[in-house]
Amino acid sequence: MIVATTTGAPRRTPLWGQLYVQVLVAIVAGAVIGHFWPSTGEALKPLGDAFIKLVKMLIAPVIFLTVTTGIAGMRDLAKVGGVAAKAFGYFIVVSSFALIVGLIVANVLQPGAGMNVDPATLDGEAVKGYAAKSHEMTVTGFLMDIIPASVAGAFVDGNILQVLFFSIPFGLALAMLGERGEPVLNLLTDVAEAFFKLVAIFMRAAPIGAFGAFAFTIGKYGIDSVANLAALVATFYGTSLIFVLGVLGVIAALTGFSILKLIRYLKEELLLVLGTSSSEAALPSLLEKMERAGAPKSIVGLVVPTGYSFNLDGTNIYMTLAALFIAQALGIHLPLGEQLLLLVVAMLSSKGAAGVTGAGFITLAATLSVVPSVPVAGMALILGVDRFMSECRALTNFVGNAVATLVVARWEGVLDREKLAAALSSPPTPVAAPPIEADED
Repeated sequence: MIVATTTGAPRRTPLWGQLYVQVLVAIVAGAVIGHFWPSTGEALKPLGDAFIKLVKMLIAPVIFLTVTTGIAGMRDLAKVGGVAAKAFGYFIVVSSFALIVGLIVANVLQPGAGMNVDPATLDGEAVKGYAAKSHEMTVTGFLMDIIPASVAGAFVDGNILQVLFFSIPFGLALAMLGERGEPVLNLLTDVAEAFFKLVAIFMRAAPIGAFGAFAFTIGKYGIDSVANLAALVATFYGTSLIFVLGVLGVIAALTGFSILKLIRYLKEELLLVLGTSSSEAALPSLLEKMERAGAPKSIVGLVVPTGYSFNLDGTNIYMTLAALFIAQALGIHLPLGEQLLLLVVAMLSSKGAAGVTGAGFITLAATLSVVPSVPVAGMALILGVDRFMSECRALTNFVGNAVATLVVARWEGVLDREKLAAALSSPPTPVAAPPIEADED
């Protein structure tokens, strides 16, 4: 963060005072506690849970305020539909590509080959709860669940899609009021600023949350549990890295920015996602940072929240890769036709992952239930390491949504190149200092 001295010259905050450094130190400390004192690490779980609850408490109102003020301020209602169409077109193409990448890597590297696991020895009870939840994720059930029982209910439950379902038409209605809607729009804009200040206050506790969450993960599952399935974990992390630097990197370059500079710009949020295994923990901050990087509020308010439900690149890679790993470990050969069916089902089931605890694992169960050749009980093979892969899923999803926001803004011709260059430059330009000072380096 840059602050002013008494002479007016900018001065950099000491390294230890920067949020991303504090979160990184907290993650390392949590790993040490969890490894050497596992019972203590497990006992620290409430710290991570409490921080995530703090942030989730703000997600629904922040999304409502961002989406509503963005759409109401756009005025041109036809433009709103155009932005939504372009965003969903991008989501479908890139998400499909993520599924295909996972499918190709699994077939080429075959991380599960040679394990020769007997299906009769699998513990089906271990994944019974996830399988039960997956049956609730039907297309009809998913669509019906988007409609909240009441306006207040959408905010109480914190369901992103339900909040969007109310926020978008409310923003349209406010825009249709014209000048009569200006006082309400101005009020909501001021309230939004207050909420982002509140986000900045809560983010001060991010190191504590990351410390508790990571100590619990290592303490409960142990580093040794990764070793048994190291091939799958390494393949997933490697595939996700290739996807981010390769696929998203090319998309970023064609849009006019560097994926590496974007990752550096979002380092505080990425470390927070890593520590908590939740991309939702950094959602409010991502909304603010994308606007600071040159994407108009109207674009940010539509693309980021919808992307959290429909642009899950990391989850998509995980589903096809994990499904084929299970089949390979059980010695089950899946012909090309069944693999393509798996891909199509995974594309549909992943759209219902928003707001579901353990969403990646549940959507995998929903996908496997449609492919009878692979028993859902086979998920017991990866249950022990799924937590370690959830961090990678969340990180990939997060970066994917940041890229999508800037791409759609570029397609609309409203991406502020100067603000983007200033935000991604190092060191940051003092005049671009954000409202949330804790996140600027």
